[in-house]
Amino acid sequence: MALVLLPGGEQRSGSIGSTVYSRNRFGQYIRARAIPVNPNTTRQATIRAFMSYLTEYWQSSLTQAQRDAWDVYGLNVNMSTQPWSYKYLTGFQQFNRSNIPRLQAALAQVDDGPVVFNKAYTETSLSATASEATQQLTVAFNDQGGWVGTDETGLLIQVGKPVNGGIKFFGGPFRYADVVKGDGAAAPTSPATITSPWPIAEGQRLWIQARITLEDGRLSDFARYDFLCAA
Repeated sequence: MALVLLPGGEQRSGSIGSTVYSRNRFGQYIRARAIPVNPNTTRQATIRAFMSYLTEYWQSSLTQAQRDAWDVYGLNVNMSTQPWSYKYLTGFQQFNRSNIPRLQAALAQVDDGPVVFNKAYTETSLSATASEATQQLTVAFNDQGGWVGTDETGLLIQVGKPVNGGIKFFGGPFRYADVVKGDGAAAPTSPATITSPWPIAEGQRLWIQARITLEDGRLSDFARYDFLCAA
């Protein structure tokens, strides 16, 4: 950035080619125009691509009856996790909420709005261990739930960034790790072994969170569990 004196006391602002004109309390200045870079990760770019695709699909591929069904579902399902609080999403928001995780997990997209007006049930038996040596997590879940024996369902698992062992609160970020897919012919059994999406080491505290997606697109709230990584 350089201070300049323009002819006749002229004032300029804005960009001309690769040069930006502006002023501050010290006077008129010019600087080279910076070309912004995309700070997002590959994972974030993937989610953006899913959102863009689903937005276009909602507008151009769903029938009006399908959009109406998602609207009705949104109007009937309280998304708040607190019993005294109420929060409702639009049909478009519910369509995205249901399908972005499914696309991420390579499960079939759901076009028809759910006709059962609730969220999927939350996983009740989530727990885990992890090993620095293998860089893997062993995730336990309730393998008697109805989803395990049904095709196009799944337990979607995310792992939080490792933190020091003494930290007892964690707000993120989480990374998608894997999905335990339901199977009508050979239901999965607990526990499941998954590879950590982060490098992990003994003594670090890890958080995992998981939610269930059902075949009709209903998605549960997150279940969470934290633990210390082993050797």
